[in-house]
Parts: sequence; C-alpha cells; structure tokens
Amino acid sequence: MAASFLVCCGQAPSVKPTIKAQDSTLLAVASPPPALLHPEEYKLYSNASRHFFDSLFMHGFNGGLVVAHNGVVVYERYSGFKDPRKHKDSVNAHTAFHLASVSKTFTAMAILKLWEEGKLDIHDDISKYLIGFPPGVTIKNLLSQRSGIRNYVHFMDQSGWDKRKYLTNADLLQYIIQHHAELIYAPAGRHFEYCNTNYAFLALIIEKASGESYNEFLTKTFFQPLQMQDTYVFTIHDTAKVTRSYRMSGRLYPMEYLDMVYGDKNIYSTPEDMLKWDAALRGHIMYKQSTLDSAYTPYSLEKPGKRNYGLGWRMIVYPGGKKLIYHNGWWHGNRTVFIRMMEENATIIALCNNDNKRVYASKKLCDVFGNYQQAHENVDEPDNDPEGRGGEKR
Repeated sequence: MAASFLVCCGQAPSVKPTIKAQDSTLLAVASPPPALLHPEEYKLYSNASRHFFDSLFMHGFNGGLVVAHNGVVVYERYSGFKDPRKHKDSVNAHTAFHLASVSKTFTAMAILKLWEEGKLDIHDDISKYLIGFPPGVTIKNLLSQRSGIRNYVHFMDQSGWDKRKYLTNADLLQYIIQHHAELIYAPAGRHFEYCNTNYAFLALIIEKASGESYNEFLTKTFFQPLQMQDTYVFTIHDTAKVTRSYRMSGRLYPMEYLDMVYGDKNIYSTPEDMLKWDAALRGHIMYKQSTLDSAYTPYSLEKPGKRNYGLGWRMIVYPGGKKLIYHNGWWHGNRTVFIRMMEENATIIALCNNDNKRVYASKKLCDVFGNYQQAHENVDEPDNDPEGRGGEKR
C-alpha cells in the first residue's frame, strides 16, 4: 500500500530529454531519476498547502497553483475561467498566464547564458550594444536594477507619445537617447531602483549579442529543450489566443500602448512549465555553479536589511547566509509569484489574471518548509524596496 501511495502521489514525472547536437545553443536536459517523498512527508506538505490556499480560492482566485518539494508536486489546483466575465473556457494546466515581471528571470538568465558562451560580458558598457546610448551604464547595472535610468512605465505617460500606437523596445531606446539628460537621474551603481526600462534594454542586448530575436533566442535556448510547451513570448499575432487580464470586478483590462514592450514582461507560461524552469536551474545542467552564484548574490548593500536583489532575482537574505530566492509580477490584472527555497528544494508558483493581490501572501507558506519567518511579513512592500513588486504599472 505504501509503495502504491508513492507511485500515485510521491513520484515526480520524468522529463524526456531534448538533444540536438547540431545546435550548440539548445540544451540537452537529461531525464532525472524518479523523486520520492515518504508518504507522511507528502501528506504533511500537501495538507498544509491545501489548508493555506483554501482562503485564496474562497476569495475569487482565477488561475493556477503548484507547490513542489524534492521534485514532487505536493499540491496543484486550478480555478476559474480564461474569461471570468462569461465563465468561458475553464482554467487548466495548459492555460498560460502573463508572467508580468517574473519574465525578468528568463531575460536575466538569457543574458547570463550569453555571458557563459562568450558572446557578451556583463561588465560591458551597454553603449557597446545600444548604439547612441551615453556611456557609463553596464549590463550588470541593468541586471541588478542599479542603472540610474528612470522607469518607462512612469515617464512615458507624460512623454507626449501617441497612445494609439504601440511603443516598441526600439522606440523606447531612441526616446531615452534623445532625453537622456532628464531620464538618467543618477550615476550607475549608486543605488537600487526597481526599473522595467533595464529589462527592456536587456532584451535588445540579447538580440544584438545573439543575432536572433528575443523570442527566437528564448524559445530555442529554454522553452524547447525544457519542453515548456505552453510557454511563449507574446507578440501582436498572439492576441486572439492570449489569456487576457481582468479586474476583480470582472472588468477587462484593454490592450494599451505599453503592451508590446518585452524583456521586463510579456512571457506567458503555466505553473507546470515554470516548475520545469525551476528544476532546470537547480540541476546544474544549464549553467556553471559560479554563474548561478552570481545570479543569487545580493548587490544592493547600501542600506541595512535582509531584502535584496541579485541578477534578475529578488531575495531575502537571513543571518548565516540562508536565502529565499523569488520574483513577483504585476501587470494590469496579472499577478504572479515564483518562490524558490533553495536549501529545502521546494517551490511555490501562483499565477492569476484577475488582479487578486492575495497571491503575494504565498511566501507565508515557506514557513512550512523552513525557517523563513514570513508569517508576519507585510506582502505590500514599497515600490522601491528590493523586495517589493515596485515599478509595475498600477
């Protein structure tokens, strides 16, 4: 009976490898051995997750959740509809949600992959790749949110831009080049300022260094080899199939002029695909350990505190060096959480499209897995706090 329980509830599904030897940028992902949890351990984490998230579903959560430990899914649930107004098309494991700023984890790791391949150096000045941009800002400054550049989701509202026309990454670059005296407000490296502009620029650098579009590079470097079959970079051609976002009232968020900028947002995915992303980053297959260490190092140390930012990753750093690695997202009605407990090999993923900010309380569940002291933490942090969701358009 115990053996049967392990097979049904405590064993991770295997992942088939994708190997294309002719293309060095595609990653061969080996099938991991089956991961097991003792039945009592599985029951503990499953019940704790179910009890914790019951209140979220009772308060109108429209989306999907996955909690995993040691490669085993201990809790997974989907609720609501792709169109919550009409109760049309139930949300399921293949419903892709806008990741909002959780997209930044892919942009950052794409840059670090190009760094490993020798196609760029994160210490390079971005003017090497973004022709016409004034010198003084490095790729690492962008990655660590220390560039001194203002956030486009704020200043473009007063820019005079024709809001009937979609803004592109290239448009944004040219606008900042033309107005750099007012939009670069501080010397790079001086202090932390959460800024979506940084990651829109990183997407352009990926294209310049790789010779491919952002979409092409991420698809063949991450999505295809990891078999993330429901994950994609949004383009205007995806408008008909995309999962739209809504207010809690059920009112649809209309498309707007900032919706085509990518790198800081605009990746769609599912909880199951994001679990593959988490597993790949833990498996030491895709990156050198030194690269991962760089990504998870805190770089904003000018103020005392445990909250910090690495290279595309938020973190809470505890005495003794223990870290909680995560990223939140918020764009229109899309609110997302991607939480990674590195020491315990546990992951929490929550994606929704109906503006339900209760998803950010998901970090409190971390206390079930380890000593993360989240039970009394405030989930609504200031915009410019390294822990906060700051910078996403409200």
